[in-house]
Parts: sequence; C-alpha cells; structure tokens
Amino acid sequence: MAYWKLLGWNMWMGEDPRPVLIEEGFVTLSGGGVCVIIEAIEGEGPKIAFSGPEIAPVKPTELKSLSAWQYVHGGPSEDRPLTLSNELGIGTLAPPGLVASRDGEDWAVDLRVEEIRPIGEGRVQIRCVDKTCAIAAIYNLQIGSDTGVLTCNTQIQNLGNDVLTLDWCAGMCLPLDTRLSEIIAFSGRWAGEFQTEEIGAFQGSFVRENRAGRTSHECFPGLILKTPTTDETQGLACGFHLGWSGNHRSLVDRLPDGRSLLQMGELLWPGEIRLAGGESYQSPDLLATWSNEGVGAVSHAFHTHLTQEILDRRTASKPRPVHFNTWEAVYFAHDQDRIIELAELAASVGAERFVLDDGWFGARRNDAAGLGDWWVSSDVYPQGLHPIVNKVRELGMEFGLWFEPEMVNPDSDLYRAHPDWMLGAPSIDPIAFRNQLTLDLSKTEVADYLFEKIGSLTQEYQIDYIKWDMNRDCHHPGSDTRAAMHRQTLGVYQLIDRLRAAFPRLEIESCSSGGGRADYAILERTDRIWTSDNNDARDRQQIQKGASYFFPLRVLGSHVGPRKCHITRRRFSMEFRVASALFGHMGLELNLLLESEADRAALTKGIALYKEYRELLHTGSQHRVASAAHANVIGVVSPECDEALFSYALLESRPRTAPDRLFFVGLHAKKDYRVTIVWPLTDPSITQPSIVQMNDLMDKGAVFSGAALMEFGMQTPPLHPDSAVIYHLQEV
Repeated sequence: MAYWKLLGWNMWMGEDPRPVLIEEGFVTLSGGGVCVIIEAIEGEGPKIAFSGPEIAPVKPTELKSLSAWQYVHGGPSEDRPLTLSNELGIGTLAPPGLVASRDGEDWAVDLRVEEIRPIGEGRVQIRCVDKTCAIAAIYNLQIGSDTGVLTCNTQIQNLGNDVLTLDWCAGMCLPLDTRLSEIIAFSGRWAGEFQTEEIGAFQGSFVRENRAGRTSHECFPGLILKTPTTDETQGLACGFHLGWSGNHRSLVDRLPDGRSLLQMGELLWPGEIRLAGGESYQSPDLLATWSNEGVGAVSHAFHTHLTQEILDRRTASKPRPVHFNTWEAVYFAHDQDRIIELAELAASVGAERFVLDDGWFGARRNDAAGLGDWWVSSDVYPQGLHPIVNKVRELGMEFGLWFEPEMVNPDSDLYRAHPDWMLGAPSIDPIAFRNQLTLDLSKTEVADYLFEKIGSLTQEYQIDYIKWDMNRDCHHPGSDTRAAMHRQTLGVYQLIDRLRAAFPRLEIESCSSGGGRADYAILERTDRIWTSDNNDARDRQQIQKGASYFFPLRVLGSHVGPRKCHITRRRFSMEFRVASALFGHMGLELNLLLESEADRAALTKGIALYKEYRELLHTGSQHRVASAAHANVIGVVSPECDEALFSYALLESRPRTAPDRLFFVGLHAKKDYRVTIVWPLTDPSITQPSIVQMNDLMDKGAVFSGAALMEFGMQTPPLHPDSAVIYHLQEV
C-alpha cells in the first residue's frame, strides 16, 4: 500500500487545501485543477514525472511505468532523463538549464537530491548537491490552491572556495506534453506591443532572447503552448511567464527522441554573476499553468493569480480611477493657466486623477535637456506646482506626476556634476538613444539621490500617483568595468520598494515608452501598466487583446486619445475611441480644449458608463471571443454569470455583405439574459431595419437564453469600419 505523508500542515482536511505529498520518492503538488509530480529520490537527479491538468485518481508509480524508458538503435544504452536543471553532466544533449564553471573547470555539473523540505502552504524545496563540483541547487516550487499556477525558481549556491561563474540558470526546466506542438509567442515594437505570433510544429529549438534591459517591446517573456485543435474554450493548453523586468531568454526545445523541454530565465551578460564561496544566485520566478479548457482558461488562471497573489493589497479593492494625462494635450509646452484649464475640463467630463506628464522640471523644454534634474522649473512654474495641485484637489481629483528616474540627459546639471554615475562599457561610446543615458542604480549614491529627490517632491505635494517611465534600451550596462544589468534591475526594484515603504498611499504606473516593462515582478511593486504609447483606437484593440493573455483589464492603462492620432495620423470618432478605452483601466490623453462640445458630451457619457461597469470589468472573467480577422470581440462575465459586457469592434470592411454573427461565451446556458446595447448611445446601424430595432436593443432590449446566445449567436448590426457596439447582458 502506498504511504502518503502530509508535509507542512498537520491536517489532511480542513484549513489548508494545498498539501504537499511524498510517496515513495515522489513529491506531488496540486491545486486549482493542476498537478505537478517530481520524482525526487535521494542520491538521484530530480525530474518531473508529470505536469499538467490534474489526473485523478492516479499514482505517481503508474505514470512512471506508463512512460518507462526503452532502448532504441542510435540512442544511449541507458536512460538519461531530463532533470530540473538539465545540467551538462547528465548528458542528455538537450540545451542545459544550468551553465556554470570555475575558470573552465567544474562545468560538468550533476546534481543529486539531498533533502526535501516542505515550507507550508503547498510549497516545497528540493535541495540537490554536486559534491565534486561543489555546487548546490535549491528548487522552490509552489502551486496556488485556487489558481493552479505553479511558481518556481532555482537557487544556485557555491559550496567551494574558488569563484563560480554562472552563465545561465533557468527558472526551471519543464518537460512538455508531446501533444503541445504549437506556440503562441508575443513580439512587437514601440507603439505596437503584444503582437501574437503562431508557430507550428518544428524540430530543434525556438529561442527568444532580449537584451534591452527591460522586458522590451519586441520580446515579451511569455509563451502559450497548445495542440492544433485547441482554441479559446476547449483543448489542452499551457502558459509560461517569467517574472523579471530585465534581460531574459525563453526556449522551447524539441528533441529527436520526441521529448520537449521549456526553459525561461534571466539572460546574463558575460561574467555578470560570479559567486564567491558561500554566495548564491536565485533565478527569477517562472510561472506556469495548464488546462484542458483552452487558452482562455490559461489566461483566467494567470489573471486570478496576479490579482490574488501578486498585486498590492492596498489597491486591490479600490476602484481604478479615470485618468487624465497631460502628454498628448500639451507635450512640452507647459503653461500653468493652460494646465489648470485642462484640469477643470478633465473634472467636468468625469476624470478622477490628473497626471502631469513630462516637461515640468529643470530645463526640460524638450527631450534633449534636463532629465535627471528633479526639481520644479521656476521658469515655467514660478510658484511651484502648488497652484495646479491645489486646483486638482479642489476639483476632487487625485494628483499624479511623471518621472523617468533611471535616465539622464547629457545636457543636465546632474550629468555635469556626476558623469561617473552612468552605465557603460570601457572604451565604448554610448549608443545614441532619445538624447539620454542610463544612471547606474547599483551605486548607492545614485539610488539615494533619486530617493531624496522623488521623496521630497512626493512629500511636498502629497503626490498620489507616479507615472514611472523608462525610455531607452540599455545597450552597454556596465558598472566599474563589469556587466551589471542584473544589479541594475534589482536596483530599480529596491528604489521602488523604498518609495512605497516611505509613502504607503503612493500608487505607481509602470511605463517604458508604453509597454516596454510589463511583467509580474514589476507588478509586485506597481499598480498599472501603460500598455502602449499608441492611442490609436484601432491599434489598441489588438494591442490590448495580446496583453490580455497574461494581464487582466484592471492593470492595463487604456486612454481615449485625440481625434487624430499623433502616431498613425488616423482619425476616429469619439464613440470608437471610448469603446476601445473602456475595456481596461480607462483614462484620457487628449487636449479637451480642441474637442468639440458634442464630443466632450459623448466622452462624459462614456466615462459614466465606465464607472457604472468598472467593477464588472475588473472583477469578472475576461474572454477573447473567436472572430473574423476584420473584427475584434471581447467580453467580461461576472463570477456569478448573472451579468456581462461584450464589445464587438469592426476594424476593417467586411468581406461579405451580411454582418457577422456574435457568439457569446462564458454565460450560463440555463439562464435567461436581457440584452441591450449600452454604447454607442444612438443606433449604430447604417441601414434599417436592423436587429437593433427589431429587438429594441437601444431601450428595453430582448430576452434570450444563454444557450441560444452562445450556440446560435446574435446577428450584429450593419456598421461602418472603426465602429464598436457594446452589449450589456443581465440575468432576468
């Protein structure tokens, strides 16, 4: 009979639903419908026997028997299993998850299990040692009981006396179900973040590497794997994300013998991690989850995990305020009277937070000067910011301020006083990039300067909110001749943590020329991501759709931009701009003085609509609904399935004369729902009669069963391109 032992808690049933179990050399973690089983026999290499949707009932020994190794011609004469680090010493010939050496020696690492230590709440540590190479690895694993998200990392310790150079350490090496032959990857560019790419079955390696010094616009550290028949609502799928805001590498390798392996970790510069005797390095967290209910279920698990386990609890229950950001209203042309007039207009349309963007400090009249001189410009604001701040508070809004703490212009007092405070490589000229250089946050004096300057302003003006920007890549991140991007990233974390500790009410937005720094580690310390600098309402439909694979709507900054987008030069109606911004953390970034009275009235009603439904938008389950290429459909359904909002956006001309049919998802099949159109406020049909009039959708609406709405669908009205219709569904 199998012997099961509960570790970390005293009761099998009751308080803790996340037991860690050991059975004859197997460690089992389960929760949220996910199970991970590790074979961890003392004296042998640790390996994952199973990871995926929970199979019940099943014994680990069954799985081992069902996957027994057997000899084949042309292969090794003994089993070489993939271990948690797939070290070079085990001889699998697959890409290693750990590369370390001592001046070219002690490189053939072969880690063996020494101890299994439970640490409560579904968490376990597996300590492994290679006594010959004098290296230890501690594998930390935990599965959320509700979310089914595995969080894991690897800690490497130098047990020897000589320096150990670490070149690569994956968060963990995770074997993949052989059915998962397709990859959804995320690439993009500035103003075009979170673009999805689908990669079919292949042999060899899929590798993405990022050296930008931030998560980057081009290479988001997340992957979705699925089968050829998996879609949003059905089929086997899994997702992976690296919680790290610096350089990173993602790798999926398909071996000739049919096995597949995933790795994610910090991409290290040469010689960046050198461990003296007794020192250690811990990889960033690798997060993973699996589902048999399609890609959408993977996203739901990540959303729930981020909301419940990572985001700051201080703001978790606070409704996300409607922003007004000054950037596209004034750019660098700051003027106190104009700013106050904008604040009055922003409050009149319903804004709840007013953020003063770039251009308020030092000699910052353009992007070539003043960055780093964090004091209010007396030329522009002779009375300081107090008149603006007082007016903003008088109007009932919070006050926010823009900073770019990590950067400096060469034309600045800070650079002239401290040219030695920059990151760089010896004898290498810095790469020109937006007229700025990167400050070395691994230096205590630099971090202290920034904390003092930002902190004093936060104190003086009682700042509620900081928009924290970072506008350049780090091409040569050296400090005192050595590569230092790892220390730089930790320095950013430490500075933000220090500010949050000093000012507990302070909220912070992670902006990096838009979505260039978006990951779960930065969201441990911030409350919002600026999804993209591109406020083009059409582009935003796809950008926010890509971001939704890993991020819920409550953290995705989404703004109503000007009628004419300054990046794409396209023009959009206020109704479409509002519709694109509403599904997110809504804000405004436009010159309200230039908007027509009719458009300001429509905007006011759109903001009121957001406030009416933001609890639903930010607590419900988000759904990406299958649609033709010319459209985008998104929905949010309440946890009780008694209310929902769905947006149908027509982005291009339809290839057929008849409008599309919208197939709702996530509803309760046996419930009846009253369906109405809540946006736009007038009938959007370009020809009549349409389904809108026939079902009185602009007024009382019509009642349909959840089954009919999901399985048969509803005809959409005939629309012009760059139009959107938002449906409200309420259980009756």
